[in-house]
Amino acid sequence: MDRGERAGAGAVGSAGSLGLRVGQAVFSSAALMFMSVGVEFFSYTAFCFLVTIMGLVIPWSCALAIIDVYSVVVGHPLRMPGVVAIVVVGDWVLSILSLAAASSSAAVIDVLLEFHGSQCPPRLCERYQLSAMMAFLSWLLTAASSLFNLWCLASG
Repeated sequence: MDRGERAGAGAVGSAGSLGLRVGQAVFSSAALMFMSVGVEFFSYTAFCFLVTIMGLVIPWSCALAIIDVYSVVVGHPLRMPGVVAIVVVGDWVLSILSLAAASSSAAVIDVLLEFHGSQCPPRLCERYQLSAMMAFLSWLLTAASSLFNLWCLASG
């Protein structure tokens, strides 16, 4: 095995990357679903930001999952430094934005709960909390993916 194959545990074009991408898409979709099932999310800028960012993470993750499926089926991992650099930057940017969206949404939920539910019915606040939790999980997988690809880029 050469250095490029060892570094590719979760890098784009590998089965590990496919798992990360599917997880990102699932958690982002769940965050989006929990937030937008109630039509009251638009009242808070942080919730709109979360919906926007999760709406960006889903197609990014799905597009890269398709590349991963193709690479796994063909048996040839993607090792083009330019493409991997784009994936690293894209993952890094979406990771930062996902963390910001999840954190700001969690802060707004905390403030809403401080008013003992007067600003947020319990059922609605629970959905918002689930949405923020799913966004944090999506962020975790996006950050992991970015680090794996950065490692692959640096070792290639």
